[in-house]
Amino acid sequence: MLDYKLLEALAAVLHHQGFERAAKALGLTQSAISQRIKLLEARLGQPVLIRTPTPKATDLGRRLLNHVQQVQLLENELATSLPQLAGERQRLRIAINADSLGTWWPQAMGPFVQQHSIELDLVIEDQDVGLERMRQGEVAACLCASDQPVQGARVVSLGVMRYRALATPDFIAKHLPHGPRPEDLKTTPVIVFGPNDQLQHRYLAQLGVESPFPHHLCGSVEGFLLLALAGIGFGLMPEIQAHQELETGRLVDVVPGIHLDVPLYWHYWRHGGDLLSALASHLAKEAQHSLTPL
Repeated sequence: MLDYKLLEALAAVLHHQGFERAAKALGLTQSAISQRIKLLEARLGQPVLIRTPTPKATDLGRRLLNHVQQVQLLENELATSLPQLAGERQRLRIAINADSLGTWWPQAMGPFVQQHSIELDLVIEDQDVGLERMRQGEVAACLCASDQPVQGARVVSLGVMRYRALATPDFIAKHLPHGPRPEDLKTTPVIVFGPNDQLQHRYLAQLGVESPFPHHLCGSVEGFLLLALAGIGFGLMPEIQAHQELETGRLVDVVPGIHLDVPLYWHYWRHGGDLLSALASHLAKEAQHSLTPL
């Protein structure tokens, strides 16, 4: 049988990214946390952590983390029907892409969080790579662009987020006076959200422009929009984020009629209890108000 005090220590070290912070979170000494991890590894005969400056789980450690997170969800669910078992409020660790967090997702989540009295722990990742967090056992659910489920998880289609390449009229007049010709786009500054953001690359590729191209990195949804409004570059933005700027003409399409549709899928653990299932149904319903049907 697994000793859940040992698994709790493993989960805390990975969640808090260190032994000292994990010890504070559990009300233990750092030595006690270290001893629990060593005992877990001794019983299993394999390492569960890679002890780099920021601890990382081994393959076995990720499997154990997946397990303990699902057990915690089921225990919290049981506590709702047995108040005498109730402890801390239920906490959901979720990987989500920044554009959803900056547009439709908070409003969609508000009623659910208030109804179920849960706490959110959000991990911001690009929609193309967020699912890796779930594969590694770090999160209970994930909003991303992949429809391929992780083993032991379910996936629900939410809809499509439409992206448009936008810039100010003055920026386009300066950099693309002859229209969006590939040779001119190749030298036009682009705004990229981060090193994992491939939207701009995919958009330009369909116009015959391959990387490298000049670009700015900006890991902020609000900052991304402000950089475009300042005439620093053009970038792919969710249509629902820039609708006011489009209506007023402060931003316009770099190539009218050309856009990029990104499907969004909600992944969650199959054995995560009724709460995760209810959340999946809730998001599928709420997304209809903001996203385009797939």
